[in-house]
Amino acid sequence: MRIAISSTGSTLDAEVDPRFGRCQYFIIVDPETMEAESIQNTNAMASGGAGISTGQVIVGKDVGVVLTGNCGPNAYQVLSAAGVQVITGVSGKIKDAIEKYKEGAFEASSQANVVDHFGAGGGSGRGMGRGMGKGMGRGIGRGMGNETGPVESPAAESDNPAQEIEELNAQSNALAQQITDIQRRIEGLEKKGRS
Repeated sequence: MRIAISSTGSTLDAEVDPRFGRCQYFIIVDPETMEAESIQNTNAMASGGAGISTGQVIVGKDVGVVLTGNCGPNAYQVLSAAGVQVITGVSGKIKDAIEKYKEGAFEASSQANVVDHFGAGGGSGRGMGRGMGKGMGRGIGRGMGNETGPVESPAAESDNPAQEIEELNAQSNALAQQITDIQRRIEGLEKKGRS
């Protein structure tokens, strides 16, 4: 059974992308043979429906399991309806995630772990101003930069501690990815400023 992992790059050394529908790549691997295929996610910049479209692409690749950081309700519904197990809260290098999967370290998710449009960029609501929100601070309008998007406030307390831990870990991973993206952007701008 092949597995698909949302990825920031096209190799097994890339990091797991915390976004499913808007990840840059998928690494599709046969965990038995470690034979891997990289596909670029053409839905990463879609104006809408990225989760559904990406879910349909992955179902068409004949995989049985998806490993990702976060998965929204539309993508989750497409995948689970096709019998694909979804495992969220995954982070780190792709090759390490595959090893953890083979060791049985992950448990399939019973539902989506983020809201609709989680990785779509900026958001609406209270926040840090107007316009080009860059996916941070919940600015009014649609951000056109960092597609990581706003991280929702911590999950409400639940009667299921394991599920709450899973949700909080996924949110923590998404925040860590946002911080990494911000630091890279700052370094890039600083280098441009010195040139």
